[in-house]
Amino acid sequence: MTARSVAVVGGGAVGLTAAYDLARRDADVTLYERDDLGAGSTARAAGIAYDAYAEDVDVALAERAIERFRAFSGERDFRFAHVPYLWFVTEGGAAAGAIREQVERMRHHDRDVELVDAETIRRRFPVLRADDVIAAGLARTAGTVDPAGYVDLLGAKARDAGADLRTHTAASVALDPPRVNGTAYDAVVVAAGAWTGDVLADAGVSVPVEPYRVQAAIAGGPAIPILYDATREYYARPHAQGIIAGDGVTTPVDPDDYDGEADDAFHDRIVEHLRERVVNANVPIQRSWAGVCARTPDNDPLLGEVADGLYVGAGWNGHGLMRAPAAGERLAEEVLGERDGVGAFDPRRF
Repeated sequence: MTARSVAVVGGGAVGLTAAYDLARRDADVTLYERDDLGAGSTARAAGIAYDAYAEDVDVALAERAIERFRAFSGERDFRFAHVPYLWFVTEGGAAAGAIREQVERMRHHDRDVELVDAETIRRRFPVLRADDVIAAGLARTAGTVDPAGYVDLLGAKARDAGADLRTHTAASVALDPPRVNGTAYDAVVVAAGAWTGDVLADAGVSVPVEPYRVQAAIAGGPAIPILYDATREYYARPHAQGIIAGDGVTTPVDPDDYDGEADDAFHDRIVEHLRERVVNANVPIQRSWAGVCARTPDNDPLLGEVADGLYVGAGWNGHGLMRAPAAGERLAEEVLGERDGVGAFDPRRF
């Protein structure tokens, strides 16, 4: 049966997109968010978006996400800023070979990417030091977004389309029939980020989603491309106040009980990385924070129907905002019977 009354649990980027895409397709949508819209993982996202993926299923989502970011740009205060994405290694062997293989596979999927060497990096991005770069890829279809701006826009668009957005309203999900807080719906979509496992467990559904803590900071500095150092495992992107940067140090946490402040050791690592990479860098930390993300055992998301009438979109491994415009749309299309799920992301695969 085509679902017409749908509850969405979670008011972050994915949940709001799903609510909007359901409502604009004439579904009767009620969204439940226990805090303010976008107050969870979305509020602490770095705001990076790119389509530089080597697998076809990832490419499809990323390409559609960027297409929609572009289409939304200019509405209200939301902007998608085009910025190239550079990823590289500073050691040879398998790591360098992996980048070359990634670029080849990306080009096979018609991504606008190329292999670049240290001299090319210095010429195109004189703000960066590149003498130690062994192999690098450059993706031109990339950019940055403001997470709060995306939340504000999609919240407004969902309301305009007729969705009922209930903030500061905790949601208890149950099945047979799918229902939230005792109200029955044709379908329920859970897009609660790191809290998804707990929400589904209350409904008797188990999914392998592990919440983990990450850290990020805004530092002073010049305009840079988006970059990812795969050897030292840190990223950086341009920001109105300088540079946003974070690293790959993750710690499993309880999403309701974790330290939301970044620690001194993280500050030291990020400042050291940026000083090594950015020419004449003066990169004082201006603001920092810790957030919570969620991953699955195979690092692919859960996207689709997990039980009769119950759908999930979670486990993005830090890429939730990046994929939200496409992931929310895919959930809406599957709920309404317009499209089959993404097989590789089937939440029942475990």
